[in-house]
Order: sequence, then structure tokens, then C-alpha cells
Amino acid sequence: MTYVKATSVLPEDLIKEIQKYIQGETIYIPKLDNNYKQWGTLSGERQRIDDRNYSIKQAYKSGISMNQLAEEFFLSVETIKKIIYTK
Repeated sequence: MTYVKATSVLPEDLIKEIQKYIQGETIYIPKLDNNYKQWGTLSGERQRIDDRNYSIKQAYKSGISMNQLAEEFFLSVETIKKIIYTK
């Protein structure tokens, strides 16, 4: 995330209005919902995790124990349980 000086992008009257609420702090202004991309979408990480979770579910259905899956995927047994029991 990059920071942008408010004075370079906002009108002076808006800055004065914001200063009534906060001064000298960093604030985050979220994107509009239609511009928001889900975490990992651009990097492909979301897809990689979804694929991994699918593999874990399939392996469990084929009889591999949760302990074995935890070791194989370097995850805790609790995390394996969460993956297996989510839809």
C-alpha cells in the first residue's frame, strides 16, 4: 500500500473538514465495492489455497487420516478439521 499526501489529491476545504475529526494521523479510505478484489485474486494465491483445500478434502474422503494430512501439508490438525468440515 502506498501513501498519498492529502494536499496533493483533496481540495483544501475537504482537508479542513477532515481535520475537525483527525489530524496528523494515517487513515485508510476503502475502495468502492465495485472496485474491490478479494484477497489473493491478483496474485493467484486464493486459487492455490482453494486447490490445496480441495486436495485435502479429497484425500480425507479416500481414507487418509487428519494427522497424516496435517504432516503432509504442514498444517495443524485443527486447521485440517476446519478445511474438511467447511462447505
